Amino acid sequence: MTPVILIKTFGWQKLHNRIKIFIRPSRKNTRQYPMDQSIEPILVPSSPSFESLKKHNQHGVEYWSARDLQTCLGYSNWRDFKNTIKKSVKSCEQSGNNPRQHFADAHKPILGGQGATQMVEDYHLSRFACYLIAQNGDPRKIEIAQAQKYFAIQTRRQEISGQIAADLERLEIRKQAADEFKALSGTAREAGVQNSMFGIFHDAGYKGLYGGLGVEAIKTRKGIAPKEQLMDRMDTTELAANLFRMTQTKEKLKKQKIVNQRDAIDTHAKVGKEVRAAISRINGTLPENIPPAEPIKAVQKRLKAVPTRLTLNPKDSLGTSTRLDLTEKEQV
Repeated sequence: MTPVILIKTFGWQKLHNRIKIFIRPSRKNTRQYPMDQSIEPILVPSSPSFESLKKHNQHGVEYWSARDLQTCLGYSNWRDFKNTIKKSVKSCEQSGNNPRQHFADAHKPILGGQGATQMVEDYHLSRFACYLIAQNGDPRKIEIAQAQKYFAIQTRRQEISGQIAADLERLEIRKQAADEFKALSGTAREAGVQNSMFGIFHDAGYKGLYGGLGVEAIKTRKGIAPKEQLMDRMDTTELAANLFRMTQTKEKLKKQKIVNQRDAIDTHAKVGKEVRAAISRINGTLPENIPPAEPIKAVQKRLKAVPTRLTLNPKDSLGTSTRLDLTEKEQV
């Protein structure tokens, strides 16, 4: 069996850069609405949502009409909105992006007098262009303020979501490793390993995987305190390698029906060496060279501190009373 380690513990939803909705709050309506993908609240029936304005060109690429967005963002005058677009184009250039890829010149047909069709100036905008327009818009407009507030939340959401996902993955694999350690110990006992030899049995697996280093030697090499649990200082990759070592040893002890203490210890060492060899073949980092991760208790503490809802500070609310609720724990 080729020891390919592929552990996917969570099927969490991948966070993406979709602009869900620009909410236009009514002065008479200060209810709180969750920013959930399955719910698109309509606060003002006459105000279309951002997503509903999306179009696709002949190549399937999404875009927004500036004329449509103008109304959504509270601009009644095209000339004023065009000035905002010009500022956004400049911001696009300053950010190192090509404005032509985000602001495409276009024309939009509108009905004129007596039912005649008139072509007016328009732009086809990318999502990034829409974001820049929100940032360069008139903050005195409630629609612009709300859009800026939403983008600020989205940015913070993406910053913390990656860390949350990594923390959850490490925590889950650590839990699996603890469970597998107990299961392996039970199988080793059935294979003839005496209680007094459990330390030697488990050390044999570490020595096979870590190039001859036992638990204490690994701690010394990595600067881990003697009283700390070694697996509590392993990152996700190192935990995955050890989890694989333990599961494969357990299976081999059962499959080969080993009932001799010495054979069980040798088997654990051999499996550890095989996992090490597999890491070397794919040019992976050998486990003894992986720096120690922060203590697992610090990860648990950080996850407990993550609020269920992420809100902006009052100084960032731009004078609006509507709060956008983002349930971070539900998104990962």
